[in-house]
Amino acid sequence: MSNKIEFYDTTLRDGTQSENFNLSLDDKIKITLQLDKLGIDYIEGGWPGSNPQAVDYFEQMKGIKLKHAVLTAFGATRHFQKQPDKDPNLQALLAAKTPGITIFGKSWDIHVHDALRIELEDNLQIIEDSLAYLRPHVKHLIYDAEHFFDGFKKNREYCLATLTSAISGGAEALVLCDTNGGTLPHEIQPIMERVKEFLKEKNSSATIGIHPHNDSETGVANGLLAVSMGATHVQGTINGYGERCGNANLVSMIPAVVCKMGLEAEVGSSIDKLYSVSRLVNELANLPHNRYQPYVGESAFAHKGGIHVSAVQRNPITYEHIEPEKVGNIRRVLISDQAGKSNVLHKAVKYGLNLDADDPAMTTIIKKLKELENQGFQYEGAEASFELLMRRAMDIHPKFFDLEGFRVMNNKYEMGTPSLTEATIRLYVKGEEVHTASMGDGPVNALDKAMRKALIRFYPALEEMELIDYKVRVLTGEHGTGAKVRVLVESRDQRSQWGTVGVSYNIIEASWQALVDAINYKLMKDQQADAG
Repeated sequence: MSNKIEFYDTTLRDGTQSENFNLSLDDKIKITLQLDKLGIDYIEGGWPGSNPQAVDYFEQMKGIKLKHAVLTAFGATRHFQKQPDKDPNLQALLAAKTPGITIFGKSWDIHVHDALRIELEDNLQIIEDSLAYLRPHVKHLIYDAEHFFDGFKKNREYCLATLTSAISGGAEALVLCDTNGGTLPHEIQPIMERVKEFLKEKNSSATIGIHPHNDSETGVANGLLAVSMGATHVQGTINGYGERCGNANLVSMIPAVVCKMGLEAEVGSSIDKLYSVSRLVNELANLPHNRYQPYVGESAFAHKGGIHVSAVQRNPITYEHIEPEKVGNIRRVLISDQAGKSNVLHKAVKYGLNLDADDPAMTTIIKKLKELENQGFQYEGAEASFELLMRRAMDIHPKFFDLEGFRVMNNKYEMGTPSLTEATIRLYVKGEEVHTASMGDGPVNALDKAMRKALIRFYPALEEMELIDYKVRVLTGEHGTGAKVRVLVESRDQRSQWGTVGVSYNIIEASWQALVDAINYKLMKDQQADAG
């Protein structure tokens, strides 16, 4: 039995059973290639007998050579009424022509009786028959013992007997599955100990694997405990996607095994790709990133309190359990109502501002920051607005334009037709008054268009700037439609992207604030680039 840990990814099969998690064929191929680069040992491509897309995926993958990972097809033991060479599920597995095959069988006697509706001995036979039939045709053969922990707790002798059948059939890895996700960490150890004893009794060299689910919020913990008990094959999904509450999260298990437990794994040499792979899967599935996710979330190494920031700057280990760069993440220092001088100074260095702790502007910045946050401003997702705040306090921010006034009109003439929205705006730009109007899809879009129309002949580079995200958060819901709102705007150009914020009881006013900051930031960065 190898001591090197094997990581087996089932995002493309088990992960896609997650609610609202959908991937196209191209998406699956892209993810496969990135998992291979990451150093994942086994990639479960899907169940070729279950749907046409899975068949197409394996056909496409026949023409793609992976550098390290073993592509694996997944399926079930044969139907009791069909011999292996006549069973369509087993034939589909062989037709996929993958170097690895994983099949699952029933470990829990209640499933044998109620789901398969066969006798216990019959189940043992189909496990052995199915594996033995596949064994000569495939390089790697893995057996997933479905519902193993539940089955063990109810009828341990039968549960172990299913492993005997799997060993006799030629399985090289026996994967213990917590399929319902109900097992708690303290239950893992005694069961693992008995399985290890059992394999010794059988004189078997089969690898022990673990496949936890997260229904009790212990998927990762159960996986790590199993590894500490000798499991060397770990199954899970990227970001923990999976049916119900998800599978064990490989993005958390991999760094724990490699960086904390110090165990050898192929993925260890490329672990700095973990952050990018995590985000790629979310992007392709069109799902938001979990900013609070351990290791790879935006907040995983974010520091908000002034005391924390000061300590982290002296020695990061004071408030960080690993170096963020190891998994491809970065340290972030947040600006908040808890911020002290350390936070502001850290940002000043980042923005290239000449500011020290005794500068009078420091007091102005902190005072202004606290006033604005008391009104509802937050700068965690709007660093561009905070940089502008600092520059204004230091009196080093150039004025690119002045607002004289704007008006937005929304007209609805017939219930069956869209509203007509027009914005007019009056600005002073480089000493010249500019008065423009524009139609738009809603008041914010109309205002954005009118402002750009007024400015673009003076600043042509605004043509390349685009608004890519717009979020509205109600801050005081008890006031109903009179509530204060916070608007976050995300913008980008050809070089970078940035966030800005506005707060008001008037959603158009809040949007205006965020839009003005976005344009000012763009013009400022262009000016700096031209000067540099």
